[in-house]
Amino acid sequence: MEYGICNLAVVPMRAEPSDRSELVSQLLFGEAFEIIEWREKWAQIKTAADNYTGWVDRLQFAMLGHVAYKRLLQEPPPLTYRPVTQAWKISDNSVVYLAAGSSLAFLEGTTSYIGNQKFEIIGEIGDKDHIANIAKSYLNAPYLWGGRTHFGIDCSGFSQVVFKLLGIQIDRDASQQALQGELVDSLAHAKLGDLAFFENDNGKIVHVGIVLNGNQIIHASGKVKIDKLDNEGIYSEELKRYTHKLTVIKRFL
Repeated sequence: MEYGICNLAVVPMRAEPSDRSELVSQLLFGEAFEIIEWREKWAQIKTAADNYTGWVDRLQFAMLGHVAYKRLLQEPPPLTYRPVTQAWKISDNSVVYLAAGSSLAFLEGTTSYIGNQKFEIIGEIGDKDHIANIAKSYLNAPYLWGGRTHFGIDCSGFSQVVFKLLGIQIDRDASQQALQGELVDSLAHAKLGDLAFFENDNGKIVHVGIVLNGNQIIHASGKVKIDKLDNEGIYSEELKRYTHKLTVIKRFL
């Protein structure tokens, strides 16, 4: 088995080995993965954190040895918490702008070692915050299918990265996340940090958001925003209608 690690700020994971293919997710700096298959300039990968698969460009990651990969699994690295953290790439004197939730792999002092490159972290790395503060820091981030950053994010990417910043790893897609956590029997018993899931007309889970209180939810739909939540679902003040049908609520905290 071969392994790799993301050595750029954000790398697209695609459904097929083509730059024109659908974006299914993103790798953040320092995230590691197994390499399943090579195809010309592409590698099909499975992420270490959530076993998510996709194709990435061969020029957008560094190779990682087996021992180093296992070390990352056993000793999860510190994360970045700010929307943007600067990392000075010493070899070419450039700056890489890291998204929140990036992994500072093999960190020694303020230096992260990725492959054969050294990245000096500029400024304070930061620390965990309250879930409401973390979630609200993404307000007005544009919706991007497959996105995981303040500059573009989808609904399940939003819930996943917020929980990652709390030290909790959950799966990538809303339908997968709905199978995790503890069941909350009704909205009346929901509390801050619970995940609410929503279904389409065919009964398939297609959306997720983070409960703020008994009548508000923060979620990515068009942009990250706060909407009204009741037993029927999400009511959008902007559209003056219900946009998502509530299915189930799960607790992870």
